[in-house]
Amino acid sequence: MSPETSRIAAIVVDYHAGDALGTCIDSLYDNGVSNIVVVENGSQGSTTRSLGHHHVTLVEPRMNLGYGRGVNRGAARTGEVEFLLVSNPDVIVHEGAVEAMIGYLDAHPDVAIVGPQVLRPDGTVYPSQRVFPNFWLAGLHALLEPLWPGNLATRRYRAPRPDGGVDWVSGACFLIRRNVFEQVGGFDERYFMFAEDMALCWQVRAHGFRVGTTPEAVVTHIEGLSRQRASRAMLIAHHRSAMRFEWQTATGLRRLLAPLATFVLGLRLFVVLLRRPRS
Repeated sequence: MSPETSRIAAIVVDYHAGDALGTCIDSLYDNGVSNIVVVENGSQGSTTRSLGHHHVTLVEPRMNLGYGRGVNRGAARTGEVEFLLVSNPDVIVHEGAVEAMIGYLDAHPDVAIVGPQVLRPDGTVYPSQRVFPNFWLAGLHALLEPLWPGNLATRRYRAPRPDGGVDWVSGACFLIRRNVFEQVGGFDERYFMFAEDMALCWQVRAHGFRVGTTPEAVVTHIEGLSRQRASRAMLIAHHRSAMRFEWQTATGLRRLLAPLATFVLGLRLFVVLLRRPRS
């Protein structure tokens, strides 16, 4: 363990990720991270079978807490560290990524969260750096994306701001200052899954900190292993979380239009479920 990685603990929330969990933990070890907490959100014993020879702190809540609540429970078991690395179990952390993220936060004291560059398994870049959408951008993305994934609104939503900054980063993998995580109360536990990362970044920015990214840190995200077990339920959770975020953050005229946003999201969910075959 290097002096840098001794400042960090990793939290991985597992939900039947299988062998991918062991690969994720190996990649954390390879980056010098040995303080690793794994939260078992799947059926009892499922994570233990996937861990094999790996030595971690295992949290077994005996129920599916959801992603944010799982991370919060894991954070409580990490001990006194300066940084928390939050990761999905189907993420592979490339060599040097952890030290690059620590170095970025050390160099930018006004930044509380930093995300890496996220790659898909085929090497293409996953759009993990995003903006908080305004009402019209959110509406157009919601309506057009199921039928036309490459539309302009969706591309704009899944991209940094014109000045190169970002509003929020994917919860698949990021590094956050422990004191800020505690200051904002951790993840908002009203979100079961989806949009909890956006809500966390919203709170971090509301407390006067910035969100950043660094291309020097790279991870590969297999994506979707856990969702495959309950894809329709996850679609419903996705849209429910989007509705919650809109009602939680909308102010002024946008607050008055929140019922319309709820209708649009409900319509989108109907279309998506209609187009998806039952499993």
